[in-house]
Amino acid sequence: MNSRRPSHHVLDTLWPEYRALRQLNPTVHQALDELREQVMLEGALTVKDKELIALAIAVVQGGDAVIAANARNAVAAGVTEAEAAEAIGVAVMMQSELATMNGARAVSAFSEFEKAVTRE
Repeated sequence: MNSRRPSHHVLDTLWPEYRALRQLNPTVHQALDELREQVMLEGALTVKDKELIALAIAVVQGGDAVIAANARNAVAAGVTEAEAAEAIGVAVMMQSELATMNGARAVSAFSEFEKAVTRE
């Protein structure tokens, strides 16, 4: 792992596989690196704000390595534990709202199929 960055067991475990993947398709990964570099520049949002957003998205998208990498980046950007906890809370709320709306769609689909079966 890069000695300039704090270590984390998940990142340490996946680093060799990640490097191997990067070597198989370096153009794509270089483009992703450049995209991240441009997106995370200071702008209307601070780097800290952007890292909070990235961490919150990582929580709902899943994946230990993505969460660990974004947690590391958030700490490096100066995000506090309290700020991270609030951002994570927003992510949980948004995911819950999505699940609730998907649940409503599921009930509607169920009702439609149930009515079709009872009409037969």
